[in-house]
Amino acid sequence: MAIVEVSIFPMGTETTSISRYVADCHRVLEGDKRITYQLTPMGTILEGDLNVILEVIRKMHEIPFEKGAMRVSTLIKIDDRRDKQASMDQKISSVREKL
Repeated sequence: MAIVEVSIFPMGTETTSISRYVADCHRVLEGDKRITYQLTPMGTILEGDLNVILEVIRKMHEIPFEKGAMRVSTLIKIDDRRDKQASMDQKISSVREKL
């Protein structure tokens, strides 16, 4: 299972605020039950099969264009661990145990 952080930045819009674009991108996530996700202040964490996640990110990347953005920059960070099962909760628990 992969854990992926994605941040999508629309540019060329009428305002510097991007929260409405983030909300529109999250509607894509709400409609897809194949992955787990968590909104953070600086991006979104996705958990699931990497191929599915990349498919969903592609759909999310298109949303700002559909809403009028002239340019979109998408940052993707992938943690694809194959030696043992990993999850968002497991990663957080591992750090908290060490605190």
